[in-house]
Amino acid sequence: MRLVSAFALLTAVLPAIVESSRLTPPVLPLIVRNPYLSTWLQNARDTPWERWPMFWTGQEIGFSVLASLPGERTSFPLLGRPHDSLPREDNHYSVAYPIYKGAQYDASTTNLSYSLPLPSSYASSKHVEITLSFLSPITPTSTLRQAIPASYLTVSVSGNVDVDIYLDVNGQWVSGDRGSKIVWDIEHTALDERVHGFKTWVVRREEEQLFTEYFDRAEWGSLHFSAPADTRHEAGTSAILRQRFSRTGTLQDSVDRRFRSVMDEEPVFAFSKSFQFNASSHSVHHEEVTFTIAHVQDPVVQYAAARGLTMMRPLWSSYFDTITKLLTFHYLDFHSAQKLASEYSAKLAVDAYKSGAEDYVDIVALSARQVLGATSFSGTPSDPILFLKEISSNGNFQTIDVIFPSFPFFLYTNPRWLGYLLEPLIEHMLSGQYPNKYAMHDLGTHFPNATGHPDGRDEYMPVEECGNILIMGLALANALRDGANKSVSASWQPMSNVPGPDLSGHSLSPLSVGTSDDMLYIDNVWVGNPKSLKDAQKWVSRSYRLWKQWTSYLVEFSLLPHNQLSTDDFAGWLALQTNLALKGIIGIKAMAELAELTENHEDAKFYNNVSETYIAKWEEYGISRDKTHAKVAYDWYGSWTTTYNLYADSLLCFHLGSNHHSKQTVSIGGRYEHQKPLKPIKGDKDGFVPKHIYQLQSDWYYAVRQKYGLPLDSRHLYTKTDWEFFAMAVAAPKVRAEILQSVAKWLNETSTDRPFTDLHTTEGTGGFPGPNFFARPVVGGHFAFLTLEQACGGRAQEGLKFLDDSVTKELDVDQILAAEAAEAIEVKEL
Repeated sequence: MRLVSAFALLTAVLPAIVESSRLTPPVLPLIVRNPYLSTWLQNARDTPWERWPMFWTGQEIGFSVLASLPGERTSFPLLGRPHDSLPREDNHYSVAYPIYKGAQYDASTTNLSYSLPLPSSYASSKHVEITLSFLSPITPTSTLRQAIPASYLTVSVSGNVDVDIYLDVNGQWVSGDRGSKIVWDIEHTALDERVHGFKTWVVRREEEQLFTEYFDRAEWGSLHFSAPADTRHEAGTSAILRQRFSRTGTLQDSVDRRFRSVMDEEPVFAFSKSFQFNASSHSVHHEEVTFTIAHVQDPVVQYAAARGLTMMRPLWSSYFDTITKLLTFHYLDFHSAQKLASEYSAKLAVDAYKSGAEDYVDIVALSARQVLGATSFSGTPSDPILFLKEISSNGNFQTIDVIFPSFPFFLYTNPRWLGYLLEPLIEHMLSGQYPNKYAMHDLGTHFPNATGHPDGRDEYMPVEECGNILIMGLALANALRDGANKSVSASWQPMSNVPGPDLSGHSLSPLSVGTSDDMLYIDNVWVGNPKSLKDAQKWVSRSYRLWKQWTSYLVEFSLLPHNQLSTDDFAGWLALQTNLALKGIIGIKAMAELAELTENHEDAKFYNNVSETYIAKWEEYGISRDKTHAKVAYDWYGSWTTTYNLYADSLLCFHLGSNHHSKQTVSIGGRYEHQKPLKPIKGDKDGFVPKHIYQLQSDWYYAVRQKYGLPLDSRHLYTKTDWEFFAMAVAAPKVRAEILQSVAKWLNETSTDRPFTDLHTTEGTGGFPGPNFFARPVVGGHFAFLTLEQACGGRAQEGLKFLDDSVTKELDVDQILAAEAAEAIEVKEL
């Protein structure tokens, strides 16, 4: 049923209608576009008027909606707590509560539905239904639309009773400091005779503080809250406006110009709209009104580019030279944006259902806006850039080991955007501003300031970051090559058939747009044509010395990684980490492919030989002696770990086999002098990582799973959801199904109260283990199934078919670990 409905959406533009959602998360996205335009429904399992909406941090944000029945003077809160401003003792109106019918969501839309209970004076045939539809459109085929920092709210009313609607926002949208003085005005934009104009509240700090945050909210930029010209408007004290609307059902088209601080007689900026359905008629009417909310910043960040510290303008500014033009396009573009977003959501639903189950459809739908909610598009069409904030964990700028768990989302949705994420890191390191030989951890300690680390004292994750960027670099190059495979139906394949321009700059993929079906700003073809491979070769060649430099570090240090952090830095420093070493070794193998891509054949032979030698040694060191599981560290007997980095072996197609087995002798960083590469192992060694590693880890995951998922390792009972999906993607179908079901159960029952956390306990209430992670873009890792389905020209799953028919072993985990630990003690005593 779900699958058929999703296909139907591909051919019908019904964007306000989303599929019934099975899962009930504690928080839902409402207006989520970038790190500073990020508003959420914080009590999504309860009624939306129990609490105010919140910023991703959990701090409340002023955003309210009321409905009123004219003549009855009865007001119904729909969103937020505007009814706190409506004293019960006032006999000019009454407050009642609607019947909340629940929330539905897809990748771009969240719908909240209500029915208003009518007084007994109304005939039984009378009724009124209201839907608040929040659209933050994800448009893989239109990068420019994705770059616009704005969302839509459509209020739909159906019935045969007149209804008045009221909305307001406050100054918390432009400052995290309640004491900040704000200024505001109403602007009117006239359009042609065929289209009504619109009006916009413009709100900002009186004294903006460029590139400054207060409780993670931007202290520069302006809020633009727009509505059709035929709505009523008013700015003033929150209680006065809400009470006036409840008495009269309308506003006064006036502006209180006593500029003041955010919470000084709380100024709000309101619109009202009357739906007149002719109460004497029994026929049912339907009308809707669409509002837009934008948070506009120019510049968006400062970035230590090759040319020096640069104030970076938003990408949209290359297409619209004024904010008014931007807002006008966005306001009039609603149906196009809606259509493109619906197409993406429908395809995502179909692919997720095939790849996982109905629960998986909801999980990836919930994750999509959260990923992009951490990003901001910048640069120019010739050199686009996508900046990313490490939300909630520490606020770092362009963190490589945060991009890495996110990158399945980008490969599935639009690989071009992954290139835009990597570009500022590569440019910065190519320019010589980072002194270390390994890849940097991030571009800056705190977003929005990408000032780099010229002292080289960023967070110490050398093997982690080198492995990450090499794996992502090859994955991106492969996406270009695989784009020519017509059997792979990708969500990012452009609608326009016009080829893009020749590569003139250093960007992997300049942004070229055209028109398709009378729709402007559709991305032109950038893959699947003869120049795709050349573009990939040119991009890799430009920074080849960096790829090689990072790989040299891995050759020396990845097989036996010294005491350092992995991306799971909350777990602490540790030497000889098994999963970390695996990432580094796969990174070396990735470099062999990058070398081959750029026709550096001798380098390719060398790195293939090193990686083949290392992977055999890795198995010897990292797998338990009884061959049942991988250890947390080579020398930690009686431990176990999730080898989520095994996912990269399949994503990069190494599991399908390779012809790069050289017989030359290599010297490996002094650790193994002149060790000969091992010959390909017979039996199950027809890929890079042996098949039995996949099988034994899959069996182990099944044995150690808990109520709410697969723990990260034996040290704690917490899990990381991104890594769970990496691990599930390369596990047996039975194991995947069981763990996926436990993730869905957690989502329905967790006590966490923030946007989709990626770090939670697998027992108890499924709560935060400390630290508290939430709203992070790493949930892009939930797309791991989908990305793998498309990898290798659509052939990646062929290399994992041996898992389909495998019988999952029953393992006594406690007995196995105890025996291993005891044996290690005996050996040590000898």
